[in-house]
Amino acid sequence: MAKFVFTPNQSTEIANYYDAVIVGTGGAGLTAAIQAHELGLQVAVFEKNTALGGNTMRASSGMNASESLVQLAEGIIDDKEDFYQETLKGGGLMNDRELLRYFVDHSAAAIDWLLNHGIELTNLTITGGMSKKRAHRPASMAPVGNYLITNALKQVQQAKIPVFNNAEVIKLLQDKNKNVDSVEIKTADGVKTVKTKAVLLASGGFGSSKELIKKYRPDLVDYKTTNQPGATGDGLKLANQVDAQLEQMDLIQVHPTAQTDTDHVYLIGEGLRGEGAILVNKSGKRFVNEMDTRKIVSNAITALNENGAYLIFDQSIRNNFTAVEFYDHIGLVEHGTSLTDLAQAIGVASSNLEATVKTWNTAVDSKVDKEYSRTTGMERAINQGPFFAIHINPAIHYTMGGIHINSKTEVLDTNGNVINGLYAAGEVSGGLHGNNRIGGNSVAETVVFGRQAGMQMTKFVRNKK
Repeated sequence: MAKFVFTPNQSTEIANYYDAVIVGTGGAGLTAAIQAHELGLQVAVFEKNTALGGNTMRASSGMNASESLVQLAEGIIDDKEDFYQETLKGGGLMNDRELLRYFVDHSAAAIDWLLNHGIELTNLTITGGMSKKRAHRPASMAPVGNYLITNALKQVQQAKIPVFNNAEVIKLLQDKNKNVDSVEIKTADGVKTVKTKAVLLASGGFGSSKELIKKYRPDLVDYKTTNQPGATGDGLKLANQVDAQLEQMDLIQVHPTAQTDTDHVYLIGEGLRGEGAILVNKSGKRFVNEMDTRKIVSNAITALNENGAYLIFDQSIRNNFTAVEFYDHIGLVEHGTSLTDLAQAIGVASSNLEATVKTWNTAVDSKVDKEYSRTTGMERAINQGPFFAIHINPAIHYTMGGIHINSKTEVLDTNGNVINGLYAAGEVSGGLHGNNRIGGNSVAETVVFGRQAGMQMTKFVRNKK
């Protein structure tokens, strides 16, 4: 089958007016564009980068949802309240409760909505901080982000929704009543002003901005990042122009498992641990519950002072997390026909590694981890050769803070009032995740709140006509 390639509207002139302007082509922007178009709006999507998809393209584990039909098909009886409470606990009780409630209550509907659009997430895995399999992914177990963006772009193409790349929205303009009513867009042909009734900021976070990282978290300025280069906080700067309120800007997530030994940083998806991988230190011993929250696992790795740690897994685990094929293709995976061979390849004591794996396999068999109380990601032992390892280090991954929105995705100003005509969704917004994002919740956030933005913009535009 030929690979799908989406061609932005580079040869089409940008119109003078659209009902809604969407800034960013990640999961939130594309979802909102599709939803708003289906409800009758004339929408256009603008992307400052050449490539489309934003950070969503790099998401690998899954999309969290509770009480879904996919879960029931696998015999999993979930509870939305458990999802809510575990996300709240994972976020240090700092989550915006209104956003979190809407998010949890609409997560299963988001899976159904994707299914109705030919985006089938019918396989399940589990991420850190969750008690049940909630991370929905393609049946092929392929990385969820690329699959989601590729298929969303197919929908966009079929609907003939205009998408412009190399087109940067540089200014938001307001009328005398402070309604956002137009944008300025910079392209190779110059700056063009476009009239509109609603603007959605879906431009992502600021994980690639040394300037903003230094401003809000100077202790992280020397960390590498898993973010795509365009994640520089442009939406935050646009929001500042109209006195939008920013919140929790110092809450920046460090992902525990990134491969940082090369110039290009590769995220090693949390789903690998969800399928059974363990972490060992340079002595070949476990040192943490691998399925704890990202904050706790990252801190444990940093506390080793050993320049990272190693993920250890076998062929059966590899078979259930196909992103490993990509990691191996680019040279990130060490191999061993036996654990002794693997220990030699990564420079740890073979006796320790063998003892660690033996103890772990006993824990898997009994479902009791006496060492670190791990209770999830224990469906398969590490006993089917060959064996593999990936060297990992923590890296900047996600910016939890951002634009203050309500559950309608409306942007609030510094006095807490709604800025009419301005919406935000995805990583550019703040509050949902508290001080630590649970793996699988970012993709879910883009779809849940992307749909909500599409609906609320439509409602607003209809009322303006």
